[in-house]
Amino acid sequence: MKIVLVSFCLWVAAAFGGWAMPLSYALNAGESRVGFEVPFGPDQITGTMPVRSAEIVLDFERPANSRISVVLDVGNAQANFLFATQALRGPRVLNAAQFPNITFVSNAIEVQRDAPSKARLGGDITIRDVTRPITLDVELFRPAGRALGERKQLFVRLEGAVSRSAFGATGWDDLVGDEVELDIMLRIDLVE
Repeated sequence: MKIVLVSFCLWVAAAFGGWAMPLSYALNAGESRVGFEVPFGPDQITGTMPVRSAEIVLDFERPANSRISVVLDVGNAQANFLFATQALRGPRVLNAAQFPNITFVSNAIEVQRDAPSKARLGGDITIRDVTRPITLDVELFRPAGRALGERKQLFVRLEGAVSRSAFGATGWDDLVGDEVELDIMLRIDLVE
């Protein structure tokens, strides 16, 4: 999920001008969050999941050369109430004991011509050892006060959704909705 955030930068070639070589970025975990939300009757279950690791290489001149992979830590996922946290990590949903990671690997990015700071990021997400394609909407931001073209520190917002049932995470489907909305905000820093 966070993984996705990196690709977003690629498409911004038009907005960020041109360094000719691919750039490596590191995730700043303290200023990043992978959030999720799923219907729970008339309410919502919300929560977060930490990133275990991320590899991000962005090529602003040739976005197709960019690479992003992210590994999320299922065992430390948190929901907005204790029962939901236990159920989320348990065998009927994500089964953290057997499947401790969720992974994302990018494979495509499409920059919006009319809005170069926005893109669609495609890739494969693996949950419970099941791999499915996913597409995320991405928007790239520079910190306030930074010059146009500044690439040392970037913020990326990613939004999308996954179906729980597509990955066999069907526990409590009589109480909890199938579609999980993802809202990811990441900070990445240029590795110098």
